[in-house]
Parts: sequence; structure tokens; C-alpha cells
Amino acid sequence: MATARNVSPPCCATALPSDRESGHLRILITGGAGFIGSHLCERFLTDGHEVVVMDNLLTGRIENIAAHLGNPKFRFVNYDVTEYMHVDGELDFILHFASPASPADFEHLGIRILKVGALGTHKTLGLARAKGAKFLLASTSETYGDPLVHPQTEEYWGNVNPIGIRGVYDEAKRFAESMTMAYHRLHDIDTRIVRIFNT
Repeated sequence: MATARNVSPPCCATALPSDRESGHLRILITGGAGFIGSHLCERFLTDGHEVVVMDNLLTGRIENIAAHLGNPKFRFVNYDVTEYMHVDGELDFILHFASPASPADFEHLGIRILKVGALGTHKTLGLARAKGAKFLLASTSETYGDPLVHPQTEEYWGNVNPIGIRGVYDEAKRFAESMTMAYHRLHDIDTRIVRIFNT
């Protein structure tokens, strides 16, 4: 486990002094120790923004973010996003990337994948609502299942087997998209969904 001074205890991401006057933002990335999340950390830090990463390291790797642990604008919180979430201070954006995504994980981490899609998305959206933050859900082309249409448009609903081994990931992401849109419609949260292909 990392021991740098900017590693926060679970559920306690403390705020750094605000720098919004200069256009710099405060961004929470769940799953930020994963492949895509860690690259986003690097980009946002390079641009001068403050980044908080929340990741339980189930499939993410501390090595992916180790280079940032000495950066005063970076915080790492080893935490499961399916639990109660609290982040001190303001947040401008929440990027929800948390979820095991490898087909090798679908059978032995199936319940955890479903919990991240349901509870993790609900918790992060609740935090976005409380903070007035913009929200981005990282979804997947797997929401289309075994598509009958090529290429898939956003209007295509997919062809998914909800009880197959891969169904835990497909359905978790489909539910997460539905939850995101429900928060958008009911609570007027500024939300975006990106369906990532072939990563």
C-alpha cells in the first residue's frame, strides 16, 4: 500500500485549497488506478487540475498512479465505491470509471461487478448531486451484447443475454446508464455517458 503523504484514509478525501479562480478544477475519478482512469489522472494533473482518485485496487494497480503520489494536487483514497462516499470540499466533475472490465473477471467477480454498476453508480451520482458536480459515466460497447446491427448507433438497444456469464458486465453497465439518466431527469444533474469500444 502506498504511504505517501497524499494518500487519504478510506472515505476521507480532504480538500486542497481552491484554485478555481485560475480555471483549475477539482475532479474525482473512481477507478482511477485502472488503465483509462490513470491516464486521465496524468492528463488532468498535467493541465494543472486537482485530482482525487477513489479505487479499491481490486483490478486497478497502485503502480498506475504511483508517479502522482508526491504531487500536492493529487489524492488517492483506497475505497470501495459501493459504500457510503464522502469527499471534503468542492467537486467540479465526477468521472465514474470503477468496475472490473476484463472477461476473465466476469465469472469470479460477477456479484462485485453488478454491485459497482448499481450501488457504485448510485453513490457517485448521489455525491454529484450533493456537490453540484458534472458526472461522466464510463460505459461500454458491451451494452449492445451480441449486436445484430453493425456498426451500432446510439439508438440501437442491443441484443443481450442477461443470464450468460458476460451478462453481469453488460447488465451492470446498462443499469448504470439507466441510473445516470434517471438522476439527470429527476434531479437535473449534468450527466454524460461514454460507451467505450475495444479497450
